[in-house]
Amino acid sequence: MFFIPAHNAGSFWILLFSSLGHLFNHVCIAFYFVIVLALEIDWAMPYHQLIELWTLGALMVGVAALPAGLLGDRIGAPIMMVIYFMGMGMCSIGAATANSTTSMLVWLTGIGTFAAIYHPVAIPWLVRSSSGAQGKALAFNGIFGSLGGALAGLMSGWLIDFSGWRAAFMVPGAICLFLGIALGLCIYCGTIANRPESERTRTHEAKGRGLLIVFVVLTVTMFMAGLIFYGTQTALPKLFELRSDGLAGSGTFGIGVLVAVVYTFAGFTQLVGGGLADRYPLKYVYAGAILIEIPLLALAAVSSGGILLLVAIVMVSANAGALPAENMLLAKYTPSNRHGLAFGAKFVLAFGAGPLAVQLVSYVQGHTGEFFWLFMLLSALACVAFIAAAFLPRSTELVAQPG
Repeated sequence: MFFIPAHNAGSFWILLFSSLGHLFNHVCIAFYFVIVLALEIDWAMPYHQLIELWTLGALMVGVAALPAGLLGDRIGAPIMMVIYFMGMGMCSIGAATANSTTSMLVWLTGIGTFAAIYHPVAIPWLVRSSSGAQGKALAFNGIFGSLGGALAGLMSGWLIDFSGWRAAFMVPGAICLFLGIALGLCIYCGTIANRPESERTRTHEAKGRGLLIVFVVLTVTMFMAGLIFYGTQTALPKLFELRSDGLAGSGTFGIGVLVAVVYTFAGFTQLVGGGLADRYPLKYVYAGAILIEIPLLALAAVSSGGILLLVAIVMVSANAGALPAENMLLAKYTPSNRHGLAFGAKFVLAFGAGPLAVQLVSYVQGHTGEFFWLFMLLSALACVAFIAAAFLPRSTELVAQPG
């Protein structure tokens, strides 16, 4: 049975808040992709114009990651996580009050800015506090991220059909505020505090040439992965609306269910990716997951109905399955007191691809009314990422023995 060992109460609470934080991070950066389908009707505006309102928010998820990571190194992850929950919650509630494209743009930008805190702060926080296998810990946390993508579609679709699009912003925002208050109380009571890194999680610094190779390779692969992840996540609800062949039914909720199925399966695939990353060379696990995406993205360009759903499940699962190995590569070769900086740089690349992906989706759909060329391009980007990953040195070529 899969479990994450916690050697004390503090580790348990860190695991809990980092996982719930991951869940709602992906809820709040993905719910607009479903909400926009209701706004098309309510505001009588075309999809490609409304989806562009998330461009600046997506940009901030990337741009703000580096300063967020630096602040995490300086003032500590727990305090930054309180700021994250409270800020994202208030901006989500604010978006529920929007009555114009300008106000919606402002609140979505705020959501993206506070959402940027999570990954460069919480992921290294979890790595430092993990007492078990890092791959499994990261995989467990990753499940919640993928479930967040699933819940974004499911919760938003249900709330829109039941109470309107404003509720789809309001409910996640209120939950985030509650979590921020709860984490603040845990810090105040001393249940959670910053932990020094244990010997089990201490990183090894790579030799100069090896470090340069890892940096260059991961720069390419993480940017390509970001484009693929964001491009797929942005387009998938609309793709299901266009090509579900009746699987989605007649309401927004049905589309949300299909999106939820895809990201739920993808979340649990990270257990496999994390287990493989603990047992086998990270290079081969990482490159292998990328390789699987290449034909599946091309298939998504031409599939429909049940075949499209199956292809989307495996395609997104492969993308998610690479994440534990990717995060372990980054943590392994970065000094622990620079984890925030390193992960901040990673998510500048990964999420910095977000606004480009949103614009790409808007351009392709606006000019063709479809997504064939979008997924063919994403397949080509996966090819580039695989070729780059093949240049990763084996760990034995990289690690300088400490001492």
